[in-house]
Amino acid sequence: MQKLYETQDKPRKAFLISIISNIADATVCDELEGLCSTLGLEIAAHEKIRVRERSSKYGIGSGKAESLSLKATELKADLIVCDWNPAPSQQRNWEELSGVPVLDRQELIIKIFADRANTREAELQVKLAELTYLLPRLTHKYIDLSRQRGGRYGTRGAGETKLETDRRKIEKRITLLEKEIEQIGKQRQMQRRQRERGNIPVCAIVGYTNSGKSSLLNALTGANVPAEDKLFATLDAVTRRFEPAQGVTVLLTDTVGFIRNLPHSLIKAFRSTLEEAALSNVLIHILDASSPDVESAYETTISVLKELGAHEIPTFTLLNKIDLLQAGSGSESGTAGSHQLTLEELQNVFPGSIAVCVKTGLGLDAVREKIVSMI
Repeated sequence: MQKLYETQDKPRKAFLISIISNIADATVCDELEGLCSTLGLEIAAHEKIRVRERSSKYGIGSGKAESLSLKATELKADLIVCDWNPAPSQQRNWEELSGVPVLDRQELIIKIFADRANTREAELQVKLAELTYLLPRLTHKYIDLSRQRGGRYGTRGAGETKLETDRRKIEKRITLLEKEIEQIGKQRQMQRRQRERGNIPVCAIVGYTNSGKSSLLNALTGANVPAEDKLFATLDAVTRRFEPAQGVTVLLTDTVGFIRNLPHSLIKAFRSTLEEAALSNVLIHILDASSPDVESAYETTISVLKELGAHEIPTFTLLNKIDLLQAGSGSESGTAGSHQLTLEELQNVFPGSIAVCVKTGLGLDAVREKIVSMI
């Protein structure tokens, strides 16, 4: 079955829409372009709009929605991607107005996860998130068939009957998926208990997506985990034995990356995988030092760790990709108003952090020493 964003000869063109209220929002919403590129979409244009009024029909003003829909038509866009999560009815209204499919940020991230799922556990988790996302949107799928016929008896149309049948099927499938994921979670718990009996401490690598987590695991342990310059290149928790010093053994775990506004359905689905971080002895929080949004990425990771109950675990911070930092004072980078910090400024923002370049190995000896001291 052909995916929504694929064609036989070329990538599908996406018209992106973001709502901004300040310069910081403009920087943050640039991430939408990275998500679309990761999914293989061609970006026709990216409109960053300010909203004075919000209608219940579209989530923004009706006139603005009409003008944006017209522009999407002029650009011959195959679909519209919005950087917020409209209600299911608003999403349907946008599709009726524009005549093309409309994806929100949540669906976009779920589709990327679906593309990246390579193991049975990841596939189950992504499928659970997909069905959880779809369930409240079923009503609008059958809206045209759900007309009441009138009269006292037999007032339910064919669409309503089909809706009820599909809803029950999806709810049953969700229940089965949750049970299977729970069973895998129990297997993880058994593995953890075996590790605990061996008294081997666990260090988990956490951080924003594409900050270098898998590359760090490979560099320290010699593992061969796929490490691409893409968002969510790795979805599964991967654990390897590691000897940071003579006579010292730890288990080093790579975890799924975080992102702003990570759909709650994905956090719920991947909870068993993310618990690898919550049950670790030490967390290694790795940051992309070259990103102008490094502080925001840090706060996003901390927020997810709090939701998992892992925010009080002893943690140290790595500033990765320092080879990409420009010398001298902070420089403008990316979106107008975004500011790339110098290494000195970053170390002031993140006291006690270790500057590294995982790609070249710079600073990894200090990482080994830090792990030993914290263990």
